[in-house]
Amino acid sequence: MSTQPTTPRPISRRARPAKAPLSREVIVRTGLAVLDRDGLDALTMRRVAKELDTGPASLYVYVANRDDLMAAMLDEVLARVPLDAPGTWREQLHAVAAATVAVMGRHEGLAAVALGAIPTGDNALLVLDRMLALLKRGGLDDTTAAWAVDLLYLHVAAAAAEQSTYDSKGSDEESAITAADRRYAALPADRYPMVTSLRRALFSPGDRDAWGLNVLINGILQTPAP
Repeated sequence: MSTQPTTPRPISRRARPAKAPLSREVIVRTGLAVLDRDGLDALTMRRVAKELDTGPASLYVYVANRDDLMAAMLDEVLARVPLDAPGTWREQLHAVAAATVAVMGRHEGLAAVALGAIPTGDNALLVLDRMLALLKRGGLDDTTAAWAVDLLYLHVAAAAAEQSTYDSKGSDEESAITAADRRYAALPADRYPMVTSLRRALFSPGDRDAWGLNVLINGILQTPAP
């Protein structure tokens, strides 16, 4: 008795899990996931689209291009900066700056976005607004406060970019300092007299981030804008 071959039953598309509807927020969160898991080089519109099971053209309804996506990703992480630390206006400014460095520096490439653009995102503007309020509490006039926040934001972004570079190389600041110290120790003193004579001071321990911010704040307080 022969058996007839059975035809596979078609699988209904409705049996597949429904895709989450696309939105700018979903695309931004997916971009962050790709960045943190696979690195900056992997972050492309095509890769994000693949993660969302769609085509790249679908993303352009919500984000203009990769630069726009990265700017939105930066603003997303800046939502994690706490803006209500206790203490004096100076202590609160230190806290906001340190938190901003931390959240920017945790994601490869995002601090470079901050270095190359005027803050315009909702969360970036909240950070900026808080810094301005604290600077005004420090007694600065409007113009000096406005110029000062630009300088402080630049400092914060540069510090975050440095931290992000360490992380992306799988290194840390302590290891980098140790390697540089070995290099300096081997330098000929006749060619680099100041670097070799001040080597211990150059690599002396301490909270340089807090010191650097205090240098900026003290200088700003003593240097009103013309």
